[in-house]
Amino acid sequence: MADNLSDALKKLKITAVDSTADSLEGCLDCLLQALAQNNTETSEKIQKSGILQVFASLLTPQSSCTAKIANVIAEVAKNEFMRNPCVDAGLIPPLVQLLNCKDQDVLLQTGRALGNICYDSHEGRSAVDHAGGAEIVIDHLRSLCSKTDPASEKLMTVFCGMLMNYSNENDTLQSQLINMGVIPTLVKLLGIHCQNSALTEMCLVAFGNLAELESSKEQFAYTNIAEELVKLFKKQIEHDKKEMIFEVLAPLAENDIIKLQLVEAGLVECLLEIVQKTVDSDKEDDIAELKTASDLMVLLLLGDESMQKLFEGGKGSVFQRVLLWILSNSHQLQLAGALAIANFARNDGNCIHMVDNGIVQKLMDLLDRHVEDGNVTVQHAALSALRNLAIPVVNKAKMLSAGVAEAVLKFLRSEMPPVQFKLLGTLRMLIDAQAEAAEQLGKNVKLVERLVEWCEAKDHAGVMGESNRLLSALIRHSKSKDVIRTIVQSGGIKHLVTMATSEHVIMQNEALVALALIAALELGKYLYG
Repeated sequence: MADNLSDALKKLKITAVDSTADSLEGCLDCLLQALAQNNTETSEKIQKSGILQVFASLLTPQSSCTAKIANVIAEVAKNEFMRNPCVDAGLIPPLVQLLNCKDQDVLLQTGRALGNICYDSHEGRSAVDHAGGAEIVIDHLRSLCSKTDPASEKLMTVFCGMLMNYSNENDTLQSQLINMGVIPTLVKLLGIHCQNSALTEMCLVAFGNLAELESSKEQFAYTNIAEELVKLFKKQIEHDKKEMIFEVLAPLAENDIIKLQLVEAGLVECLLEIVQKTVDSDKEDDIAELKTASDLMVLLLLGDESMQKLFEGGKGSVFQRVLLWILSNSHQLQLAGALAIANFARNDGNCIHMVDNGIVQKLMDLLDRHVEDGNVTVQHAALSALRNLAIPVVNKAKMLSAGVAEAVLKFLRSEMPPVQFKLLGTLRMLIDAQAEAAEQLGKNVKLVERLVEWCEAKDHAGVMGESNRLLSALIRHSKSKDVIRTIVQSGGIKHLVTMATSEHVIMQNEALVALALIAALELGKYLYG
């Protein structure tokens, strides 16, 4: 074979000048056979022979050998070390020109060659970009889109792969494809060819590449991508296929319009079904699927319209089922359930309804399960939900009566800044205009000492800011001499003075009101003593 290959390479160089199709074809068959047996070694010999430069002149639409030459280039370009030599040999311009021909075999091999040269190659991509290859390929996809014969579907799969390799992890080239209108074409293609798994997979990978860009989400929102993805998702049995769709859904679901479209297309019911099937499983794939599905559910609830649609006045079946998650033994579901409640609790009406229907006790029970060596993410999520629920004025007294302040104070020992931050925010919301509660908490020496300590947490600006604000709130809402004494004796005054010079106007005002109250209650000596 080695001798045959050497002979073929020599012959190719000679016949390239004055070639007949038959002699060329025999040499190319020999090359393809050698590449099939040992691609790397054969590619090295092809590179050393200088034949790549000869190929550049042979790539013409008129030649009957063009498809085979493009096939040889596609095969050698599977090797990373061959991609730059292909570019340097000037192969890209003639290959891109071949995209204008009508012969399907030439188009297929040319698409393969360009796709392989572009794979992880900056030089390859730049050359294809410079030659205008992407636009021609997108035009082909538009005209082929409705054809369902196997040859056309194979060609579309290759072209989608070529565009993927061309733009992968390159924001500039991805933006270029978006501006060329590739998204509506790919969405249409997915809808028509959803039975073709190879083409579908290629579309999904292309969507995954493009969906990270903000400009793509705006274009996706004007297509029926939500409907197509949900339809495709419902058909999937294999974990890997579901995972591929999830990878497209997650970035798309960051867009509020698409969130609503996904809810209306029935994605939520699919997610709830996955949770139900996987919650008690200890298989790795099922655990991963449970996490992805519940995380995506929480993401859908971040959109105001999608959240309100699922809340349905507190009577929605989706809302009711998600509430049950916090009773689960799965930490992942407890976390997702608490985050979902925090997301539902984004307007007064929802918060009031949830508090009146007993959600607070469920959240306190959840927190109780995580006091000793608890799961930090669950603690953080449950505290977030309680904080949001405490915002409406009518909820504060109810939550205080239910013992929320005491439940929250159990986490005062936490050394985790995210938990500290939410704990402080929840207490501050609870005591707003609640004099009795503010006085009771303000006289709690352990709490006040911890606040003073956290007022110096320079590594955690959020915790430091919330500690200062809670100190000030305890004075402002209690207007109590006992509270002021406790804060003074714990060394809190200096922090209020510092807070009065904060760059945030709200914090300045809160500190000044607290300091004015100290002075008005004839305790001005504490400011100086």
